[in-house]
Amino acid sequence: MSADEESKASGAVEEPPPEEHRQQTEHVLRLGKKRLAYQATAGTLFLKDAKGKPTASVFHVAYVKQGEQDASSRPITFAFNGGPGSSAVWLQLGTFGPRRVDFPDAVAPPPPPYALVDNAQTLLDVTDLVFIDPVGTGFSRALGETEDKAFHSVKEDVRSVADFIRLYLTREGRWNSPRFLAGESYGTTRAAGLAAQLADQGMAPNGIVLLSAALDFQSLMFEAGNDLPHILTLPSYAAAAHYHGVLGKKAPKLLPLLAEAREFAIGPYATALLRGSRVGAAERKRVIEGLARFTGLSERWVDRAHLRLDLGRVCREVLRDRGLSMGRLDSRYTAVEGDGVGDSMGDDPAFTGPLGPYASAMNHYLRHELGYVEDRRYEIISLAVNESWSWPVEGRMGYVNTTADLRRVMLSHPHLKVFFGNGYYDLATPFLNSEHTASHLGGEAHIRANISEAYYEAGHMMYLHPPSRLKLSADLHAFYASALG
Repeated sequence: MSADEESKASGAVEEPPPEEHRQQTEHVLRLGKKRLAYQATAGTLFLKDAKGKPTASVFHVAYVKQGEQDASSRPITFAFNGGPGSSAVWLQLGTFGPRRVDFPDAVAPPPPPYALVDNAQTLLDVTDLVFIDPVGTGFSRALGETEDKAFHSVKEDVRSVADFIRLYLTREGRWNSPRFLAGESYGTTRAAGLAAQLADQGMAPNGIVLLSAALDFQSLMFEAGNDLPHILTLPSYAAAAHYHGVLGKKAPKLLPLLAEAREFAIGPYATALLRGSRVGAAERKRVIEGLARFTGLSERWVDRAHLRLDLGRVCREVLRDRGLSMGRLDSRYTAVEGDGVGDSMGDDPAFTGPLGPYASAMNHYLRHELGYVEDRRYEIISLAVNESWSWPVEGRMGYVNTTADLRRVMLSHPHLKVFFGNGYYDLATPFLNSEHTASHLGGEAHIRANISEAYYEAGHMMYLHPPSRLKLSADLHAFYASALG
């Protein structure tokens, strides 16, 4: 007797097969005196295995400008955030989408309700937009016997998002559209690997937007024996110290200070760290003095730290006398520390601050403005996904590096343009780290010419800072115009 026959004989009630669901709504965005009509689609697409059996339901929100004579050739951008474990809420309601959350910058958030406003800085006037929630985030989930964790590795994450993009282009008749990828934080790790995966399938992108880049994890991981993060984070420490006024009244202005810090970091500081215990006493003293000058930390503290300024400790130490710690994602944010002698920071205020407003606004937006009815929790950011992610080296992240993937695509597709957006106050993915990645994509003339770099007086999510959001929009509009020829 087959399994189906046994089920019927036992009287068991079979669950109906899952179905894709989509909800379409029509909207008008007012951009000054102009009106932009668009269609929003909130829905799911099913990924399937080789036998055609659904393995995952991927939730997404797509925005398509109306009134185009040839919509099939209009640019389209696939956007996602990072984590890993984050939904695409931040890019969607923070900067790219037609609606955005409106709340104060770099302060503790006020209580609800939170306002959603028309986003005058949207990219929808130049490109259609598809915001993807990877499996385990948003409303996306594995189906059938497949578990969420099957998608939670660098390789499988890229494969599943590439499969979604292929399916979306097929369903919507958009194979001839100019294609763009946009990622933030771990989303840039995904975007670089995804560019190679898509190119191998005949879907090479026209352009890639990398905000707060994290392609080479060796440059980010503060681990014993790895000096690179200490070197690349120093100028961002200087930016934070300058912002909080701990460098004294005679400190240079921000940009000259950062220029000095860059040269010190990749020069005397890098040399001293590479010498290890063989660094001479006079050289060590000069480096200690320089580190104290750029960070506001005491020479005694720097000396006791053996010249290596661990991120968590610095965030806690710089403002210790004020009873505060600095944010990791954005050092402009501060948190009150209940423990005056702690060695590391508590919760990151640059994460906990925006989380509530964005979670409330997204849940309201999906159900009330987009009409997508769903009782399940929308996973704004899943710590379960983040903590269970399968990294190359068990028990730690390992040195993931998708720079080589991006370089390979840029070599074989000379048209591909790449935009790096960097926040001066971002300690999680420092701007010198991004510069290091960009400069290691290759010295070929066309690669150098196809890389754009922009900087903002903000943090990891630079669009939370109103002036930076305006500048980012202008920079990206120029980038798209360049990438589209």
